[in-house]
Amino acid sequence: ALLTPREREIANLAARGRTSKEVAADLVLSVRTVDNHLANVYAKLGIPGRAELGGALALAEPEAPVVPRPRTGRQA
Repeated sequence: ALLTPREREIANLAARGRTSKEVAADLVLSVRTVDNHLANVYAKLGIPGRAELGGALALAEPEAPVVPRPRTGRQA
């Protein structure tokens, strides 16, 4: 697979319009960790940023749908 499962999970949430802060809260991660994963995703997919993410994900791994993990930890 081109992306790791965690990269796919974060990219999928970002492609659905979630901000890095929201993704971080959902997955109990730091915003910096989310942004680092997204930077890796952009590099692997050869895209400049979030705006191209949805289309690039569909082309790169159409058979690998991402189901977000249940929320754990503190609730927003």
